[in-house]
Amino acid sequence: MSLPLDPVLDEFTALEAQLADPAVLADQTRYRALMRRYGALRPAAEAARSLQRVRRERDEAAALLDDSELAEVARDELERLDVEAAELETVLQRALLPSDPFDDDDVIVELRAAAGGDEASLFAADVMNMYRRYADLLGFTVEPLDSYLTEVGGVSKASFEVRGRGAYRAFKYESGVHRVQRVPSTEAQGRIHTSTITVAVLPVAEDAEVELSPSDYRVDVYRASGPGGQSVNTTDSAVRITFKPGTAEELVVTCQDGKSQHKNKEKALTVLRARLLERERARAQAEEREARLVQIGSGERSEKIRTYNVPQSRVTDHRIGFTTHDLEGVLAGGLAPLTEALARADEARQLERRGDAMLEGRPAGREAGRGAA
Repeated sequence: MSLPLDPVLDEFTALEAQLADPAVLADQTRYRALMRRYGALRPAAEAARSLQRVRRERDEAAALLDDSELAEVARDELERLDVEAAELETVLQRALLPSDPFDDDDVIVELRAAAGGDEASLFAADVMNMYRRYADLLGFTVEPLDSYLTEVGGVSKASFEVRGRGAYRAFKYESGVHRVQRVPSTEAQGRIHTSTITVAVLPVAEDAEVELSPSDYRVDVYRASGPGGQSVNTTDSAVRITFKPGTAEELVVTCQDGKSQHKNKEKALTVLRARLLERERARAQAEEREARLVQIGSGERSEKIRTYNVPQSRVTDHRIGFTTHDLEGVLAGGLAPLTEALARADEARQLERRGDAMLEGRPAGREAGRGAA
């Protein structure tokens, strides 16, 4: 089944015309929206134009098959053009896959120690540092939001915001249960212990995406605390926001890492909006999320998405069966091989679904976009 090219080329041509319109240039909101669509569609348009050229050349070569003097040359040319066309169709199919509408957004990462006690909190601190290094390598900015340290130097829970174009794309596959297998420093017998943490990755919601009325939440202020509950400052700068409109499930967000109460409130509201956006998205697309690679569970060891085996210097992502023996590099922020493998697996799954949908004559859906919230 040949891919239709006109819809892609017609839309791209129309976008080019709109972007050259002075009226559009004067409306920066509309201009930015059109530019985003233009940039997203450009790879598909370039592949479509190349495929259009190859199909035209193929028709010209096919017309020479009846010429006894040129038939052999025409057959060779047709063979070459068929290979090129197949390659371009694959490129076009990939380019036409719907992108995640949140991919370019900033992101909030939340970590929580789960099974394993003190060792889980130490692992949470290791993963948090891994993510900070990963963000640094990608040129992103990391801003702490909330953290609760343990007396052994670990983290019971923490959250931070990663800012930069493509932050959600870089972090979205990290959501889930992470398991570590290693010998704790306090283990006298040298036995390997297993601990887990949970990671949640939330795209930062724009104000317009989540309507939030002050009457929907309560704000409490208190003094930030450190390990063991000890006070770490002398002012009520920490903020707790409790969200419970009507019969909806209560959400509690805290933010204490900033020194300003006003700043902490702003950050807490940012986290609350992100959680509300994710809740609505998950509710609207529950069946879709069951098949995706960005799931999170309760923190039980059996639910792990990834295992970090320290004695064997091995990291395994169980969703795709990918393993690397560069544990040190991964913990130093070298998550790119894992992220790229997960993105390829996600793309392959989408292509498979798209192919099945085309055979059945139905649209190939994907997770709801921004309109879901």
